[in-house]
Formats: sequence, structure tokens, C-alpha cells
Amino acid sequence: MEILRTQRLILREIAADDAAFTLDLLNQPSFIKNIGDRGVRDLEQAVRFIEERFQKSYSDHGYGLYVVDLKAGVDGISHRTPIGICGFVRRAELPGPDIGFAFLPQYERKGYGFESAKAMMQYGRERFRFERVLAITSLDNDASGNLLLKLGFKFDGLTHSSSDEKLKLFYYTYA
Repeated sequence: MEILRTQRLILREIAADDAAFTLDLLNQPSFIKNIGDRGVRDLEQAVRFIEERFQKSYSDHGYGLYVVDLKAGVDGISHRTPIGICGFVRRAELPGPDIGFAFLPQYERKGYGFESAKAMMQYGRERFRFERVLAITSLDNDASGNLLLKLGFKFDGLTHSSSDEKLKLFYYTYA
């Protein structure tokens, strides 16, 4: 199901058909380094991950992480192509929704992260009436931290993940 569109992107719910893309994204060295190894090594595990993580979040919370598709004709592609994920996560260790995003390396640093996250922040305010959104990054993930600051997030200090990893915490309060 399509959630929203921007000038160059379409954000939509993930489906089992996205298993190959999910497998590729979750096994990128940058994903493993900055977000973590999800232990997804084949298409069957990718389908299960989609069902148990992404789709479960949609049913439990009404939101989750969405596939970011590049529209046909953008960046020299001839057909709609999944390039990343962006959306909201509900983590037990955080007191509110957390925005997250990840992109295949060949689509990083082209403004797609900013474009999708900005649209998602507006969607969160309009659809879910969020008053505040959080974000976490690994300590050395400066690219994501800088993107969050560009979106208007403020650095709030350090926190710990459920596995006790130290993380940077950011917050955004809607005006």
C-alpha cells in the first residue's frame, strides 16, 4: 500500500515481494555497521523478517518502516526501484516514536534520505498527531546524525539500546 509521494520518491508498505531487496539492504556493510546485523542470510529469512518486523509494526502501531522507491525516470532508471527504507519505529526503550532510515550505498548522498525523512516527519504529524519524534544513531554514524540535524532534530545526549549499546539520541518537537 502506498503511503506517500514526493517529487522523486514513493513510500509504501513492504511486502513479501521485497524479500530480495530486504536481503540486500540488511546485508550491506554500512547497514551492519551502523544499525546492526539482523541475521538475515537468505530469501526465506528475509520474508520472515518482513512479516515479523515490518508488517507486525504496521498492525501493532499503525506505522513502521516503509520501502522508499525511486520513481521511474529519476536518476537514469527506467522503472520504479526500491532504494531504501524510511519510517517510524516503536522501541520499548524509548518513550516515543523513533524515525529510522537506511539506503543502498549507491543511493546515499543524493538527497533521498532527506527527502523521504522530511515527508515522513510531515506524515507523522498529520496522520498520527505526533508532537515529538526521537531518533537514535550509532556513536560514529555522522552521516545520519547530520541528516537528523538538517531535518531540525536536536542532539539530546547518549542513551543505550536494549542490548546496552551506547547510542546518540536526538529529538524533534513539532512547532
